[in-house]
Amino acid sequence: MINSKNIMETINMIEKENLDIRTITMGISLLDCIDSDGKKCRDKVYDKITKYAENLVRTAEEIETEYGIPIIHKRVSVTPISLIAQASSDTNYVEFAKTLDKATKTLGIDFIGGFSALVHKGCTKGDKILINSLPEALASTEKVCSSVNVGSTKAGINMNAVRDMGEIVKKTAYLTKDNESIGCAKLVIFANAVEDNPFMAGAFHGIGEADSIINVGVSGPGVVKCALEEVKGQSFNVVAETIKKTAFKITRMGQLVAGEASKRLGVPFGIVDLSLAPTPAVGDSVARVLEEIGLESCGCPGTTAALAMLNDAVKKGGIMAASQVGGLSGAFIPVSEDEGMINAVNAGSLNLEKLEAMTCVCSVGLDMIGIPGDTPASTISAIIADEAAIGMINNKTTAVRVIPVYGKKVGDEANFGGLLGMAPIMPVSKFSSEAFIKRGGRIPAPIHSFKN
Repeated sequence: MINSKNIMETINMIEKENLDIRTITMGISLLDCIDSDGKKCRDKVYDKITKYAENLVRTAEEIETEYGIPIIHKRVSVTPISLIAQASSDTNYVEFAKTLDKATKTLGIDFIGGFSALVHKGCTKGDKILINSLPEALASTEKVCSSVNVGSTKAGINMNAVRDMGEIVKKTAYLTKDNESIGCAKLVIFANAVEDNPFMAGAFHGIGEADSIINVGVSGPGVVKCALEEVKGQSFNVVAETIKKTAFKITRMGQLVAGEASKRLGVPFGIVDLSLAPTPAVGDSVARVLEEIGLESCGCPGTTAALAMLNDAVKKGGIMAASQVGGLSGAFIPVSEDEGMINAVNAGSLNLEKLEAMTCVCSVGLDMIGIPGDTPASTISAIIADEAAIGMINNKTTAVRVIPVYGKKVGDEANFGGLLGMAPIMPVSKFSSEAFIKRGGRIPAPIHSFKN
């Protein structure tokens, strides 16, 4: 039941603790846009996106005004373009990316996701064309985001695709070298990618989804930290219960916004993603939540255990607050987007190896990490392989979004601006993985994947 105490509590969370709706994302199926003529296909894609999402921004702004709830981003996700474009005779899909980018400008949205390919068991003609188009596509567009799924628990890991993606990341970094290699910030490589993720850069509209849906992603690390400040020194039982109760409150707001947006747009409600999504702002950091639990600096011994508890408690609290949850749902640890993570890297308590351990128990994986621009492609591929293996074995979504910032070395920093923040350039292993990556082929799925 809504009462004045709950209302005042929510207002305080918004005004003082950085609570917001991180994104309303409309998913749109483009399967009915397929055409053997590439130009006709692109025209259909543009027309459908701009028709279905024409009221998305206005509706989100109305909800913001009426309820006083900040909605930071308005986004669209679409069917993976490799599935749509491969029916055409086009040998390059850059024009498809430009069509998506044109739609974002018409709609006034922040990002569009779905310039994507699903290659966890092999590549079709369209998949190969899309992957080869990625560097130019990301360099020539502003708001298009891309993802490639290279592994899954059921299929194993496509090491040919892993090898290729290391090269693609390097090429993308070079083509966007004049802007801190920012093209790589719009490209994520997945294992076990989900079809209803509202967050960028990994959002795409899965083929099992409805023609159009509304997915919502919430935020709230600052709210969790403030709640934990009230239980200093108390047991982990109390800490976990406090996080659960706070996550419930955060998610109820997400459920409210999702329901309103769905009703007003006449589009089915998909999911609320429970993930705690940080920002570079002070007071909105997952790392600071972990430190509030008792760590001197994020990355020190105990960090993985604290993150595991945080992730689990967020899910337990959130799942009772929403009618349908999905996406990634947990705690994000993107280095450049989290003020506390940046501080931990600069303090020397957080490194790439510790981040990899943390990805075993949180949402997604190695995210928004700046590395030296001269990092070999084979090393990037090996980092992708390691994360994919964690996802495959643990039956969870993992991902890599690393940025080899052209011309930068360890100790430098790259400033991306906005929610993408600032990335301190982190060291990578000096030892080579080239012979490992050259093998190619496929790493088989684990034995526990055979459950039919």
